[in-house]
Amino acid sequence: MRDGLALRAVKRVALWGFRANLAAHRALLRSRGERPWTLGGGCRRSGGCCEAPALSAGRPIWSMAAARGLFLAWHRRVNGFELVSEDARAGVFVFRCSHFDRATRSCDSYGSRPGMCRDYPRNLMWQPSPELLPACGYRAMPPNAAGLRAAIDRAEISPGQRETLRKGLRLDG
Repeated sequence: MRDGLALRAVKRVALWGFRANLAAHRALLRSRGERPWTLGGGCRRSGGCCEAPALSAGRPIWSMAAARGLFLAWHRRVNGFELVSEDARAGVFVFRCSHFDRATRSCDSYGSRPGMCRDYPRNLMWQPSPELLPACGYRAMPPNAAGLRAAIDRAEISPGQRETLRKGLRLDG
């Protein structure tokens, strides 16, 4: 653990805020009738998600220099994220995580990692068509996967067509 006691306390408070915001956001989405994709599989410890964390930021961060500076300083000091590149059109910052050990493919600050790291890849399941990293052991399945499987099984189609549909709809596994 490289983090001092004060920094660990700040991270803990930030994590509580992150969790509260996340719970409220997901409750709002559910109240609108939205359903997330289902997460299947498990972590293979490839470390791909840790190598280059990307964060989207809203218009105020991009349009106000002071807000942008605070955003980047927070992520540098609290999360150990060093800015590598940015895409203003997409509203995304790409970082290098100073806590990621490339040799062991692990986090040297796992117990106090940021909320976004703890929530990956669940945070992607609310996207219209979540794309996970190729080496990731997780997979995204549509929220209505069971109904789709049943409909495909009832359909009068060839086994090859059935397999093509299952793969195309991400129902395999």
